[in-house]
Amino acid sequence: MESWEAAYIAGIFDGEGTITLTRMHEKEHRRPCITIASTDKELLIYLQLLTEGTINNKKNYNPDRHKDSYTLSIKNKETVLSLLNHVTPYLRVDKKRNRAIWILNNYEMVTSRNGKYTKALLEKKIAFENTFFEI
Repeated sequence: MESWEAAYIAGIFDGEGTITLTRMHEKEHRRPCITIASTDKELLIYLQLLTEGTINNKKNYNPDRHKDSYTLSIKNKETVLSLLNHVTPYLRVDKKRNRAIWILNNYEMVTSRNGKYTKALLEKKIAFENTFFEI
């Protein structure tokens, strides 16, 4: 990814994006997820080409008053971490930048590769999640 593309994505992400930890399945631990919402599907398609995310339609309950809306979701761990590495230097919103830095610096250290956790590692994982949501 070119630096200008990373800066462009960071600007969109600052305005319309979210970085969070989410569960893919009920019994799983949380993993990083990036979402960007927009009424401009063309923009999300362009971002999808760069990030390999998934675009979903949002339900429009009042089409007479609201435009159709879409969400780009990026849930693949490697893709999320790579994207955060590229865009974090350009992020301007403190909360988003701090959350990105927290994930980049700590997520891999508290995440078991095989999904099985010792008591000590599980405590670190839960502490990581709690600190993330306090940011």
